[in-house]
Amino acid sequence: MRFAALSLLLAAPAEVACPPALDVTVRPLGGQETVRLCERYAGKVVLVVNTASRCGYTPQFERLETLYKKYKDRGLVVLGFPSNDFRQELGTEQQIGDFCRLTYGVEFPMFSKTRVTKTDADPIYRNLGEAAGEYPAWNFHKYLLDREGRLVGSYPGMIEPDDKRILQKIEELL
Repeated sequence: MRFAALSLLLAAPAEVACPPALDVTVRPLGGQETVRLCERYAGKVVLVVNTASRCGYTPQFERLETLYKKYKDRGLVVLGFPSNDFRQELGTEQQIGDFCRLTYGVEFPMFSKTRVTKTDADPIYRNLGEAAGEYPAWNFHKYLLDREGRLVGSYPGMIEPDDKRILQKIEELL
């Protein structure tokens, strides 16, 4: 009898719940179609970053791309969300995409302009801000999610992507 129940469990496809932090639909930068983040990135270690093209922290794009290339085959994904909440982002998505790609060689996934501050946060930043107990106070704030989609780290923009605190946590999660 126990074997019959076990075989039913093994035969049934595993349903993976969508983690609340990734249970949002967004549009890729310059794209038309939307994607549900949990369908694409569930099961990965995810670093979510609000970016800006004209900020003192903009050179972090290079370190984010290096981090992405170094760890993507092991399950890390960096997700960039341009935001003009701090008035430092270029005008159009085409300009943002060209700037990121041509200036810093960005290949990690980037999404449409996003509101990140508490009063006007888009759903992903509302989810992350509530989970962390803090919303981005400036550009390049980083939220780190484990493979189950749980928030495990929140780092202000001044902390570089290759800071030992972030790298150590990523290594633990991978």
